Amino acid sequence: MDRRFFLAASLGSFAIPSLAYAQRPPMRTRWKVRASEGFDALAFLGPLAGGELYLPYYKADVDVFAPRLAAAVRADVPALAQEAERSGFGLLGPNLSVLFSNGADGDLASLIANMSAPQARLLPAYRASPYWNEKDWRWFMAAGPRLRTVFEAMQAAGFAAFRDERAGGIARRIAELDRDLADYDVIRWHEKLTGRVFDPLIEVVLLQFCKPHGIKVQGQTFLQAADWNTPTTVRNAAHEMLHPPVPMDGAAAQAALAVLARDPLIPRIVADHDPKWGYTTLEGLLNEDIAQALDQLIAEALGVARNPADRWRKADDGIHVLAGAIYGMLRRDRWIDTGGSIEDWLADAVRGGRFAPGHLHAVAAQVLERPVTGLWPLA
Repeated sequence: MDRRFFLAASLGSFAIPSLAYAQRPPMRTRWKVRASEGFDALAFLGPLAGGELYLPYYKADVDVFAPRLAAAVRADVPALAQEAERSGFGLLGPNLSVLFSNGADGDLASLIANMSAPQARLLPAYRASPYWNEKDWRWFMAAGPRLRTVFEAMQAAGFAAFRDERAGGIARRIAELDRDLADYDVIRWHEKLTGRVFDPLIEVVLLQFCKPHGIKVQGQTFLQAADWNTPTTVRNAAHEMLHPPVPMDGAAAQAALAVLARDPLIPRIVADHDPKWGYTTLEGLLNEDIAQALDQLIAEALGVARNPADRWRKADDGIHVLAGAIYGMLRRDRWIDTGGSIEDWLADAVRGGRFAPGHLHAVAAQVLERPVTGLWPLA
């Protein structure tokens, strides 16, 4: 979601450490920064649908471009967005981006061409990815003809030229990030803190119309707004490459979910929070919040972190209580120093009773600087 600037503050026993190294190890991370008309077209579906998440950023753009589309197309974009959310497919643009993220995102013509044979061109890579969901694919196939009509209408309305007008600074920003990111070895920290091996290449795709989202797609690729600064980009990379941080169908995650399902607070957050933020399943929230806890540690190690209490108070109406608790436990275990298998850590924490409500809520309250009886909703 929307990434913010680091806010320095005292954390008492959870103070962010100062990490200094006499000699930097060889760089493990390779960065690739590019742009994408196709991903921008998918991202622009949210503003065209009138979504409240997007109009604060893009209302003026919608006011210019939407009148170029036929009335039937203008009406069908919000209908598609609503149907996607009701069906469980989720946010239209971000989730379509996952399906088209096998090299099919170059421009609108590429989106249209892939819609002509999605089972041959999109399904193999999507089915092989960690994002594969048969129900989502069925929804996409059913909506396919309507989506292709929307893409063709956007192409005919001159979306490419319209985007170029709005995104004139992207080439310069790509060059700046190519230079600045060379100092940040995100992959080294991913590997240390998860116990997994990662491809050294991180691909960053800069978009004009994706706010407020940072979007992880297939492979080690994520999408973000072109005007987000370098610390924000590093934080995005630290977070997005982690999904999923552990196998969500594995024994450790399933054991954690079984305990959390009996928690008096966490399932209530899942059920009662504003669905516009996503994370509408317990599994989805656990996936996200383990990643957030780890990315906070990585950002601290790289010197681009935000204060945890401020971060999790301001993000998504304060719903990431579980992230605060997991982060707090990892800090107590000095995970930044030891590292190891995060899946083994999770299994041990659950087995040791650390995910029981009394312990979980107390750690979250300390990190989030909230009363243990008022962790959520925020007052």
